[in-house]
Amino acid sequence: MDKKKVDTIIVGGGFAGLFLAYQLLSRKCSFVLFSDHKTGASLISAGVVNPVILKKFSIFPEGGKQLACLAQVLGGMESILQEKIKVTEPVYRIFHSEKEKEIWIKKSSQKELQPFLSTTFSHFEGIENPFGCGKVFGSFRIEVEVLITKMKEYLEKRGCLIREKFEYRKLRKSEYENIKCQRIIFAEGIGVKKNPFFGDLPVIPNKGHKIGVRFLEQDFALKKTIKKKHFLFPLNASQYYYGGTYDRDNISAGVDCDALEELKKSLKEITEIPYIIENRGVAHRPTVLDRKPILGRHKNEPHLYILNGLGTRGILNAAYYSSMLIDFIEKGMSLPKEVSVDRFMVEEYTSKR
Repeated sequence: MDKKKVDTIIVGGGFAGLFLAYQLLSRKCSFVLFSDHKTGASLISAGVVNPVILKKFSIFPEGGKQLACLAQVLGGMESILQEKIKVTEPVYRIFHSEKEKEIWIKKSSQKELQPFLSTTFSHFEGIENPFGCGKVFGSFRIEVEVLITKMKEYLEKRGCLIREKFEYRKLRKSEYENIKCQRIIFAEGIGVKKNPFFGDLPVIPNKGHKIGVRFLEQDFALKKTIKKKHFLFPLNASQYYYGGTYDRDNISAGVDCDALEELKKSLKEITEIPYIIENRGVAHRPTVLDRKPILGRHKNEPHLYILNGLGTRGILNAAYYSSMLIDFIEKGMSLPKEVSVDRFMVEEYTSKR
């Protein structure tokens, strides 16, 4: 049987893998993407795109560039999928106190934060916000399920999606079963811990929970994206998203009672309206202690690449860093030292096939 020849194999069907796929589509490069049926961190994420760190009211490096790159990519995705992905509803941050509001006002005058922090404030009915809410300009959210589901359907129709688990033991250099490629990019999130080529990288699982709730008062009709401790926003006419938690110390797979209690307690600080929890979601985000992603080429296997460690802002930075990685591969452009896999130069990176 003749082998199928492609430029690239992508392993992983979350934000990292799908944004890599879009980059290759837009550059007319051939590829296949492996994605099993497991629910990863991307699928249960809030999908909120926010250039500001709302705990400290600060900007993070490359935030503006990442935002611009994502906006361009989402526009391209909406065009090819003929689906609405971007929800142009900004984030409103509930102030915990008058002092916190004063800090916001002070920081809104700083050059790097001026484009993002509003200087007028809002109050909303039905929720507890006695000190008001500040709007984050440039923020929005995406329809996570639409992006992931429709993008995979699109790739499947083009023969670019393989809905099965990638088996490392079946890889023979640049050949995988009946597929011959020039390179393989691993974008598998926390699954990298089982990867025989990149498994020694210091990717740390950060467990997150979210709940889907239905409020029992019919006149509760909040249409905004609200953030206090966690995000609250409407998914449809009857259900709201609330989440997500952060837990670096718990690597168990199941739903944690303590995390659910945290969500219930913090939601009560926003509204006393009774509700029903209709669904729960849990997954592990791939994070790195230095809060930088990991991308680049394997030290000893030059046909193997990685894009990982996107952390809690995967939806914002996946488009930016996937483009950066493909430019590195296709154009030979250098990677910033702070995100390159080369910063973890460990001798243990050897093939274990």
